[in-house]
Amino acid sequence: MATVDAAPPLDILVREPEGFYVWGGPPFNNGQPSMKLEKVPCTKVKFSEDGSRLMVMTSESGIGIYDCCSLKEIKSFQVPAVGATLSPCGTYLQTFQKSLTPQEKNLVLWKTDTGDAVYNLFQKHMTKDTWPSIRFSSDEAVACRVATNEIQFFDAKDFAKGILYRLRIPGVAAFELSKAPGTHVATFVPESKGSPASVQIYACDKDPQSQPLARKSFFRCSTVQLLWNHGSTGLLVVVQSDVDKTNQSYYGESKLNYLTTDGTHEGLVPLRKEGPVHDVQWSHSGSEFAVVYGFMPASATVFDKRCRPLLELGSGPYNTIRLNPKGKFLCLAGFGNLPGDMAFWDYEDKKQLRTTRAELSVTSEWSPDGCYFMTATTAPRLQVDNGIKIFHYDGSLYFKKKFEKLFQAEWKPESPDRFGDIAELIKSISTLKVDESKQKGPGSASKKPASANPPAAKPAAYRPPHAKQAAAIQAELFGESPSQEMSKNALKNKKKREKLKEKKAAGS
Repeated sequence: MATVDAAPPLDILVREPEGFYVWGGPPFNNGQPSMKLEKVPCTKVKFSEDGSRLMVMTSESGIGIYDCCSLKEIKSFQVPAVGATLSPCGTYLQTFQKSLTPQEKNLVLWKTDTGDAVYNLFQKHMTKDTWPSIRFSSDEAVACRVATNEIQFFDAKDFAKGILYRLRIPGVAAFELSKAPGTHVATFVPESKGSPASVQIYACDKDPQSQPLARKSFFRCSTVQLLWNHGSTGLLVVVQSDVDKTNQSYYGESKLNYLTTDGTHEGLVPLRKEGPVHDVQWSHSGSEFAVVYGFMPASATVFDKRCRPLLELGSGPYNTIRLNPKGKFLCLAGFGNLPGDMAFWDYEDKKQLRTTRAELSVTSEWSPDGCYFMTATTAPRLQVDNGIKIFHYDGSLYFKKKFEKLFQAEWKPESPDRFGDIAELIKSISTLKVDESKQKGPGSASKKPASANPPAAKPAAYRPPHAKQAAAIQAELFGESPSQEMSKNALKNKKKREKLKEKKAAGS
């Protein structure tokens, strides 16, 4: 395992309307980030999965590929692409252009180092389910794509060989290749002519008669999410239907299923509460997953890879869960149409560390070293109050910055394995906090610092206009303040009235 000294630096990509730039990540000197790359004009920017390459699209039909170590452009492409993406290790650039005839090969795979086109084909449409068309495992050892009634496999090192072999699956509409290692593929076949929808797991081998290792069928299934764990041993399937037959939800019905490649589990995850599945995420180790589910207030549970509950996180206004890439910590939050409450947990020690709030957050993610948690309010989802907040692992606010308009804010991807043990990392952060407090100078200890996350003021009870007017009249008559703070004369008058009441009560 890498030591803390050998760990790579944390970087943050920030994109505004004029372009993007790169900050040096925390800890910041003097509380402010340093600029590692000045602003570069662009319309879209995206890292490769391993953080080695950066794809930059411009309005002039240009695509630039940057090396993330030097932050220099290493190759440019003049392609009027509608869609473009990098392979996980940045070896290939995949582009899609509109085309009217099958003779025009509008989907092209380029080698980023040389700029050569290594494979092309015709694809009629680009949809969320079919893009990117050619999928890779995280180590780029396996490459495949879905076609009519089959999955086609390629040699990821040499696409000139064409299609190596095909996996025949009638009606297949979507698939997900396992990430690391790329040993299995999950496929989805929708409902058809009274037959239920199904998800099947196959091994990525050359056997054309390969039988599924696991299979699950579903009625009332419109779409699915296929979520592989690291290690390629388990698959979580979120099954969504457009209609909830119980009429309890306007947004339809969702269920969470779990399938394993060894066939030990094929069925529903035992959730304790009825209602939708809001969010689910695997840990980086692939040994546990966490789910937020149920009608509001939603519940949250951490399960092990055998689908047994490890920890109940209670209930609240939550719809998002983020597991720390180094383990031990997680953030449970309520974003989107919820007020932004966040609860930080140490799920190994089974204790809550802190609750706070990040209102109007659109995106949220842990830093690769697991020490920081960043939320961002971005356009076009929200056009006002755009900004970034960075929290320590325990939920205390570390940094915040507002923007006139912010389109994107994200950590540069790094493998969590390149960083040290999380216990050692947070110990070093605690040392930094102590040093910062010592540098404040004499007399600073006597001044109590303002809370970074002041508690929200308790809303006052609703009072109709006629009640407010009556309170004002009462204040004029008896010398009371309508805000319920009495003057000295009002207090004397109140005591006199109380004494008169006591005398009357004693006389009677």
